[in-house]
Amino acid sequence: MARINGTPVDFGTAAEQLRGARLRDELVSQEIPAPERIAPQSIAFAAGVTRGGRSVDAADVALDSPYGAGRIVLMHDASAVDEWGGTFRIVCFAQAPLELEIGVDPFISDVAWSWLVDALDSRGAQYVYLSGTATKTLSSSFGALEARGDSAQIELRASWTPTGSEFGVHAEAWSELLCLLAGLPHAEGIDSIAARRSRQAAEGG
Repeated sequence: MARINGTPVDFGTAAEQLRGARLRDELVSQEIPAPERIAPQSIAFAAGVTRGGRSVDAADVALDSPYGAGRIVLMHDASAVDEWGGTFRIVCFAQAPLELEIGVDPFISDVAWSWLVDALDSRGAQYVYLSGTATKTLSSSFGALEARGDSAQIELRASWTPTGSEFGVHAEAWSELLCLLAGLPHAEGIDSIAARRSRQAAEGG
């Protein structure tokens, strides 16, 4: 049986903890097929932000919500200790559209990354070797798509090695990140992007 910090935790137990994680109420989530051949054992979930109540097409919302969506994968490989720093590795993705005036903020990518770190730390998630990218995209539409106008999007991809014996908190942190990227208020009072901009405008005025 695999051991993390001396505590025996097998993949089945870890997977059940992710299934039982308390994700944000604003999310619709579902278990999805994990990418093949990435690890001997893996489990994956998708989640999407919903507005105005649960959608009857919950599966579609989880996989591709217009307000923001993401995925998280837990992998287990007993032979990957040297590569991962442990026998487990988490990979997550989260993206959401931004208001254009927020998208041009040069610090949005830094803020998005800090939210992931804060969400993990605030839940007591134990981890090592955190890495990833936060990407801001600005788009302009032309021709037949000109009516769409300009748009902006934020996307974050990250991976880390969970340590300790609590796995559900990692999924909960990911769900918090997804909601923040979508402009929803932080469950524990940390500003969302929109709230941060509003507060800055008020202080400046």
